[in-house]
Amino acid sequence: MAKVAIEQYLKLIPVVRFAPQGYLWSSYDAEADVLYINFKKPSHATDSELTDDDVIIRYEEDTIVGLTVLHASKR
Repeated sequence: MAKVAIEQYLKLIPVVRFAPQGYLWSSYDAEADVLYINFKKPSHATDSELTDDDVIIRYEEDTIVGLTVLHASKR
């Protein structure tokens, strides 16, 4: 049976509990070194903004529906 670092995943519980709408879905693109975090599925972003620390905040109207974290492995 494969071993999983369960303790690392358990650290996600507070993040998921306090995520908008109580939902969190993520995907990591190793080639682009980008982490995609979605709070709504499906989501259709209508606007976005790039923060000073290279995180793109994606909006659907006035609601944050996701984050795109650039240079994820360097964090």
